Amino acid sequence: MTRALLLENPHSNADAAFARAGIEVVRHRGALDEADLIDALDGIDILGIRSKTEVTRKVLEARPNLLSIGTFSIGTNQIDLEAATSQGVGVFNAPYSNTRSVVELAIGEIISLSRRLPVQDKALHQGIWEKSAIGSHEVRGRTLGIIGFGNIGMQLSVVAEALGMRVVFYDTAEKLVIGNARRMNSLEELLEVADIVTIHVDGRAENKSFFGEKQFAMMKPGAIFLNLSRGFVVDVDALAERIKQGHIAGAGVDVFPSEPRKNGDTFESVLTGLDNVILTPHVGGSTEEAQRAIGLFVSEKLVSYYRKGDTDMSVNMPQINGSPAQSSRYRIAWVHTNMPGALAKVNQVFAESGANIEAQQLATQGQIGYMVTDISSNIPQDAVKALADSPETIRLRVLSRD
Repeated sequence: MTRALLLENPHSNADAAFARAGIEVVRHRGALDEADLIDALDGIDILGIRSKTEVTRKVLEARPNLLSIGTFSIGTNQIDLEAATSQGVGVFNAPYSNTRSVVELAIGEIISLSRRLPVQDKALHQGIWEKSAIGSHEVRGRTLGIIGFGNIGMQLSVVAEALGMRVVFYDTAEKLVIGNARRMNSLEELLEVADIVTIHVDGRAENKSFFGEKQFAMMKPGAIFLNLSRGFVVDVDALAERIKQGHIAGAGVDVFPSEPRKNGDTFESVLTGLDNVILTPHVGGSTEEAQRAIGLFVSEKLVSYYRKGDTDMSVNMPQINGSPAQSSRYRIAWVHTNMPGALAKVNQVFAESGANIEAQQLATQGQIGYMVTDISSNIPQDAVKALADSPETIRLRVLSRD
């Protein structure tokens, strides 16, 4: 029986999606380290994780039968994508499902920090009445600087403008300008004008230590800073020092360079105890609505890849989308080294065996090619073996419509 291992407690609706496909689900509430993950993957075909479990090359090489990995989150930097691709393991994520949740958290923190609500809340909890307008601002008319203008950055821009904010953004890639947002030519140019700076970059390696003392020094005195993207992007020691100096008036941080592996573990940071600082435990996308959407989206992508060989929106595999031809009985899913003449080779193998090819799709991406061939006749075992034994073959699957 096909089995899926789900770690870090993704939404329970994933179980139902797998059950409908006849896939047994095994759950483990926390993350697993490398050795424990290798052990847990014994007899597992599909792996589901969130942000804390790292799927290394060692893990993938130890479990070559693993078919696919789904990360119930946006980021995939916790997976060795090069190793996964080289072994024909399809990787899927949820790039859009929690966008609104992250945007709403950012807006909530922008307003809270601008009004210094964390300071006032703390004082009242300590029994101190301290009513003052000093340092408290409306967000209307203030300039929001968005670093990283992807799905989250764009939607945040729209909501911020609706609140009367001016929006500027910086992105290394060419991005469509929406609304009245203004593209800045450099990060330095953005930092000079922004009253609030918020980071929404991805987890690629070159973003490590992207924002540090040099960048904080360029920010306007009294500006507010948010990081709801990746923990390793920001130098939190430099941020803490600028907050203590009063140069940065407040900060909201949802992600950290080092995070506990499971609930209940001790958390330590140089940012704890600082005035007008909101710390949240990596919950930007953790709303019930987002987790429901992510659970369904990722599980359905994994099921579709398992049953149909569908790689639509895979982060590492060539894109093939579509159900098998209506009259076909089998689908041959072939992951192979990208080479000239792949289509001709497959057709020759099946023609010599007398198989009737109903339809084919071929897509390539870098060094990898992916082909699905729908066959309406009996499956020719000699042809399947010939293809499996081909030196270009990375992974071969025979999918039945029955």
